[in-house]
Amino acid sequence: MAKTIKQLADELKVSKQTIQYHYQRLPAKNQQKNSQGTNLISTTAERIIRSKVAKPLLAKNQQKGSKDPTKTSKENNDLLITLRREVEDLKSQRDKQLATKDRQIDHLTKLIDQQQQLQLATVSENRELKDHVRKLNSLIETSKPVQEQQVNDKQTKNNHNRVWWHFWKKD
Repeated sequence: MAKTIKQLADELKVSKQTIQYHYQRLPAKNQQKNSQGTNLISTTAERIIRSKVAKPLLAKNQQKGSKDPTKTSKENNDLLITLRREVEDLKSQRDKQLATKDRQIDHLTKLIDQQQQLQLATVSENRELKDHVRKLNSLIETSKPVQEQQVNDKQTKNNHNRVWWHFWKKD
């Protein structure tokens, strides 16, 4: 007797979409419709769909149903222990790497601080030198008129000496 998709889904305890999925992949000769256009599942189509839906259900039930420790679960336990050890090793390596990076960052921070202090000292020395040069230049500028006066005085004196010298010489 033909069933609807909903009836078969309820029987197999799966969704209508699952049955619809498998129904659409059946050969056209196994797909039937009633006079109202509703999909009907023949006994042949039902067997095919049951076989396809039952395999995954069987596998799920076997995984859920086994409460006795089997060789597989012991292997899984060993695998879990191994994986946990690996995770701990990786965490330890990560922590060591982070500690190394922290030390490197501290060292570089100290170097940057030293460089900034040296740069400040250099800037300060440059300012002092510039101030010293300005003072020397101002001294030179203020002493130029005095020096020029002294040079003029010397020239005048030399001129006087010449005149007197010449004059004296003649007598």
